[in-house]
Amino acid sequence: MPAHTTSDLRNIAIVGHGSVGKTTLAEAILFKAGATTRLGKPGDGTSILDSEDEERSRQFTITSSLCHAKHKGKELQLIDTPGYDDFLGEVVGSYSAVETALVAVAADAGIQVNTRRVWQRAGDAGLGRAIVITKMDAENADFDEVLNSLQSTFGNACVPLTLPLGSGSSFSGVVSTLKVPADVPDDVASRVETVAEALRDSIVESDESLMERYMESLDTGEDIPVGEIMAAASRAVAEGTLVPVFCCAAEKGIGIEELLDGIVSLLPSPAEGLVRKGTVPGTEDEIAERPPTADTPFSAQVFKALYDPFVGKLAYFRVLSGTLKPEDGLYNPRERKREKLTHIYRVQAEKQEEIEQAIAGDLVAVAKIDSPEVGDTLCDERNPVIFPPFAFPKPMVSRAAEPKSRADETRMSTALARIASQDKTFHAARDDQTGELVITGMSDLHLDIVTSKLRAKPFEVEMLLKEPRIPHKETVTATASGSYRHKKQTGGRGQFAEVHLRIEPLERGADFEFVDEIYGGSIPRQYLPAVEKGVRETMAKGVLAGYPVVDVRVAVYDGKHHDVDSSEAAFKIASSRGFSQIFRQARPVLLEPIVNIEITVPTKYMGDISGDLSSRRGRIQGMETQGDQQVIQAQVPLTEVTNYSTQLRSVTGGEGSYTMDFSHYEAVPSRLQESIIARAGKAHEADEDD
Repeated sequence: MPAHTTSDLRNIAIVGHGSVGKTTLAEAILFKAGATTRLGKPGDGTSILDSEDEERSRQFTITSSLCHAKHKGKELQLIDTPGYDDFLGEVVGSYSAVETALVAVAADAGIQVNTRRVWQRAGDAGLGRAIVITKMDAENADFDEVLNSLQSTFGNACVPLTLPLGSGSSFSGVVSTLKVPADVPDDVASRVETVAEALRDSIVESDESLMERYMESLDTGEDIPVGEIMAAASRAVAEGTLVPVFCCAAEKGIGIEELLDGIVSLLPSPAEGLVRKGTVPGTEDEIAERPPTADTPFSAQVFKALYDPFVGKLAYFRVLSGTLKPEDGLYNPRERKREKLTHIYRVQAEKQEEIEQAIAGDLVAVAKIDSPEVGDTLCDERNPVIFPPFAFPKPMVSRAAEPKSRADETRMSTALARIASQDKTFHAARDDQTGELVITGMSDLHLDIVTSKLRAKPFEVEMLLKEPRIPHKETVTATASGSYRHKKQTGGRGQFAEVHLRIEPLERGADFEFVDEIYGGSIPRQYLPAVEKGVRETMAKGVLAGYPVVDVRVAVYDGKHHDVDSSEAAFKIASSRGFSQIFRQARPVLLEPIVNIEITVPTKYMGDISGDLSSRRGRIQGMETQGDQQVIQAQVPLTEVTNYSTQLRSVTGGEGSYTMDFSHYEAVPSRLQESIIARAGKAHEADEDD
């Protein structure tokens, strides 16, 4: 029998803006619950949760960290998450593993940019939400101001479960609004009673049968048992109609006991949370729900993956249904692969503890299995299922990556692929046109940390980053005709070929069309494939600036040959050089990629963003209002927004976000074309020198 049941579990992601004390809060919970013997502090490098070298040196959380503790017979499974938007993917993965998002808000800072984002994503994921106001001992702490802001922003469902005794240096404790102690100061007691009454009303209103009994009790004077009220509160949190608000000073341990009490008594267990729905592998057919019970077929979903230097690849997953024992093995329906298991681990930060089995609701890890990636479903092979993948934010910042040495080159691709398999907001791919290896992440900071990870063990790869080349293209805007004769006599058999070509523009996106208009055998049929090949090879290399030529029709309509000196090689040379010569007469232009960009900013920044887009040759396509946010849709040349994340952060103080994707190609304005051609020429010369 397992040490706990599904109903005993409380799965919680601690989320919020950066520097609000999330990791300190998690450390305080572990210490108060007796899971650790000392209070770890991120600032002095003693936190067990910020275990990576990068986290210790930078003193902020980069990757989510799993830990657990017990309190009053309940098993708490906590995920400490990063607070900066650069690592939002870690939050998204964590949300798939929990029932509740515990949103940390600093008493001296209030609601910040990422507070709103993690709150909204938690709602979108169908999670229950609770709030903890941290740093109540800070100099400018103001509980009432923060609470009012929470209620005006997130609604009156935000109800305080604990009230502070003092604030700042005088913060000495908290008072529960569910159980009012007798020794509370008079000025606090009246407020506690008022809040407690509002809390009871809020809980009762979430349950129709309880509401009827409550109305009857007003006449009979018979109180409803606290246990029943608490059970209703748990359902209300799961449904989002109640958002408990706590307060604490984590480093001093004040309010942590009351927070733990609130977690075990108010927050939903996996038995009360969302029931996942999946599909039959290889189809879109929905299957029956997989409720979190022991008699349901086993299923799970991977929410995190990493490489441990001692045990190899670790896949962290949430057991959604059924029970897993090592001898059962795992089946990955995406890979159609069965994996053998030797151990199942419960994870406490960096440490793994072997367990005999995992039940529905457990967050566990397995080692030394290759196939699972973040978002993958794991299941019973006899009852396969696939759950929907996670909706990760799309990375927007790209850099071209180059190895520092030949030794680095041989290891770099493997290292980048490994990191990309762990971090779904990081991509690495070779650009077919420019030939560059382009890495893409959430921000320059994100890519800087990836670079730092590559330098360290086990990768030990040095990588240089630079601006990626914009994948321009070349085309023509007019029709031109001409001929080219290739003749060479070197003693013995010579080379002779003459081609007459016509180049015409095609509509954008039509790519290329080769037309044979030869009559009368002026060019023998066996040489026509060589003519087309010469044209295609030159198109691939480009004429103006070394960019591929697209959207042209090339017709060969006449030519001459020699019975002895003509050959495929001669006709390929003639058509290649003839194409370059005639292309320049057909009013050639450079094409640049245009992207669709969607920018979300607070209304107050609308004018700044609109003006900035105009300065970047952007065209606004539409606007819409979403609450206090404005969403701007525009089209803008890619070359103007390669560093847009930095500019947007500067203009909005980090309050803006954006997404973009490729739309189409357009001609570069003539005033810019010459400088692009000149830069491309210098780059080509530099490549030849190398």
